[in-house]
Amino acid sequence: MAKRLKKQIIRKKLFNKNRLVILNEDTFEEIFSLRLNLMNVFVGITSISIVMIALVTYIIAFTPLREYIPGYASTKLKREATANAIKSDSLIKELEEEKAYLASIKKVLTGDLDKTKLSRDSIVPSEQKELTAEEMKPSAADQKLRQEVAHEDKYNLFEKATPRVNQVLFAPVQGKVTQAYNAAKKHFYVEVAVANNTPVKAISAGTVILADWTPTNGNVMVVRHNDGIMSVYKQLTSITKEQGDVVKSGEVLALAGFSGKQGGVQLHFELWKDGYPIDPTQFIDFE
Repeated sequence: MAKRLKKQIIRKKLFNKNRLVILNEDTFEEIFSLRLNLMNVFVGITSISIVMIALVTYIIAFTPLREYIPGYASTKLKREATANAIKSDSLIKELEEEKAYLASIKKVLTGDLDKTKLSRDSIVPSEQKELTAEEMKPSAADQKLRQEVAHEDKYNLFEKATPRVNQVLFAPVQGKVTQAYNAAKKHFYVEVAVANNTPVKAISAGTVILADWTPTNGNVMVVRHNDGIMSVYKQLTSITKEQGDVVKSGEVLALAGFSGKQGGVQLHFELWKDGYPIDPTQFIDFE
């Protein structure tokens, strides 16, 4: 009975209605009033606490503000820490390799090497005795093999070599070579004495890449052929082809004229292969 009475008293206190009134101190005018009881106050405080706890938990777990809480680290910092750890391991490995390399170099420079006797058939150190001169003499089969290899090395240059120029080159003119090719003196051309207005022909099929007049060499023509060959014709009195024209072997390109030097009409002729000058007389018979 006493317990029941006590529960009724507690329930009455919890649900007993009260009024919270805010008055003006000077005029005693009622500004705000609120009817409530202890149960409403308890429920309200509990609800507000739950909301605050949930809000703080959300901020800590899902916003960047957690980085300012001791014990938490950002994802970016974790990635940077992992990358730095990997770089550190790589640097340590490279440093160890450099130390081992320097130690080997030091041994070579100081002569601190292991003097071991090596077997002919293995790099593993062995304890066998050194071979005598008699034991090191080649056998009959070995001598025969050496002779065959020496014979092949001696003659394979002529058996397997291929010419640098794989086409027939015709003479641009027929005449006497007055100035020969001399690479030592940087004389990368030949001059051929010919009669005035002698037709100058193409040494091979190709394309004219230059046809113009110059003050020092008169009319100049350059023809590009196959296999990286270029032919250069200078000291021409007139030209019959223009830049970009395709010419055939033996086709007339120009007429030889006076060079402005003593000795009459001279044809200045150059032959180039892959960007290097070569002696035209090795491939062309001018006389």
